[in-house]
Amino acid sequence: MIRIENLVKSFGPKRAVDGVSFNVERGEVLGFLGPNGAGKSTTMRMITGFIPPTEGKIAVGGYDVTESPLEAKRLIGYLPEAAPAYPDMTVHGFLAFAADMRGLTGGAKHKAIDRVVELCFLDSVLHQGIDTLSKGYKHRTCLAQALIHDPEVLVLDEPTDGLDPNQKHEVRNLIRELGRTKAVVFSTHILEEVDAACTRAIIIDRGRIVANGTPAELRGMSGLAGAVTVSGQGVSADKLAPLGRVEVADGAYRVFPADKAAAGELAREVAALATRESWRLEALRTEEGQLDEVFRRITLPDTVKK
Repeated sequence: MIRIENLVKSFGPKRAVDGVSFNVERGEVLGFLGPNGAGKSTTMRMITGFIPPTEGKIAVGGYDVTESPLEAKRLIGYLPEAAPAYPDMTVHGFLAFAADMRGLTGGAKHKAIDRVVELCFLDSVLHQGIDTLSKGYKHRTCLAQALIHDPEVLVLDEPTDGLDPNQKHEVRNLIRELGRTKAVVFSTHILEEVDAACTRAIIIDRGRIVANGTPAELRGMSGLAGAVTVSGQGVSADKLAPLGRVEVADGAYRVFPADKAAAGELAREVAALATRESWRLEALRTEEGQLDEVFRRITLPDTVKK
């Protein structure tokens, strides 16, 4: 549904997006991660046709966004950064306006408004002025306009920004459900949302993609992934040392496999050693890896890493 090839956006001498390429299929929820200024919002603006690319190609549903913008945009629902809306309108008036702009009329228009009001939990503020809404409700109102025409492609720039924990949970569930039948791209700074809603994630840094994979694949890039943590009476670092590098962490011992390809065997080897040595184990687990560690390692400037 989304095809991006060698996308570049320059603002004077600065390349905000530098040779980005990726695809998003129907039934896929792609999390777009990166530090501030990495190029996330700029990429999303180009996908939606809000700004033109300097170089490269973007196709949505088979339509080139530059050559066939109307055909491409009909397929897209877009929640921009900061969730802009007309403050002098009511929530209902704004959604009715969005429906009009999408060509919905009559019964189809009323059904569309009712549907997004229910999806985004807006019934209690439906006739309230947008300028009087909390940040969370303003964000949900703008999300509702992105969904008003039941688009095949959703581009959501930080859709949970400003929401309370319960609202974030609701929106993540909604994104995951919508992703069953649509192609969804959403940016976030919250790493837990990758596990909560994404089937795949891309990390972008300084305009370039530095990681691309499922949440499990990204965690596998962590230095902690595949390590075995063991604690209990009798556990000895000297006995564990032949199995791999050993560290002490929070009163437990952590063994790192010499070869990640053989990491799956390490827990069995530690368990067998514990049996032979008659250790009384309190914990034995294989670590999955940490997304925040992966994110920091590949996005921090080299000067900071040092």
